[in-house]
Amino acid sequence: MKYSAILIGMLLIAPAFAATKTYQVTGPVTDVTEDAVTVQKGKEKWEIARDPSTTKMKGDAKEIKKGDNVTVEYRMSATSIEVKGGKKAAAKGADKSKAADKGAGAPAR
Repeated sequence: MKYSAILIGMLLIAPAFAATKTYQVTGPVTDVTEDAVTVQKGKEKWEIARDPSTTKMKGDAKEIKKGDNVTVEYRMSATSIEVKGGKKAAAKGADKSKAADKGAGAPAR
């Protein structure tokens, strides 16, 4: 019984550690579309995608309008990752330059 309570507690806590970090941006709304909201932060405009069916709305207003001051909480997630080079490519490049150096140091005959 004791072990099952510990196991259940661990299962409930585990997702909290797996969640990605959240960020927020606060400022006036400069543009609103069905799938994005743009917020002015200083001199920069932050366009953040949203899904109206899953994005939680907090506060009195049920919809966002231009000029509203908002705080948007968001998460960053990768849509694609392209690996370029890396350690293997760097090692191959070093091998080629060593071979070129060996040939360059030989006297011409």
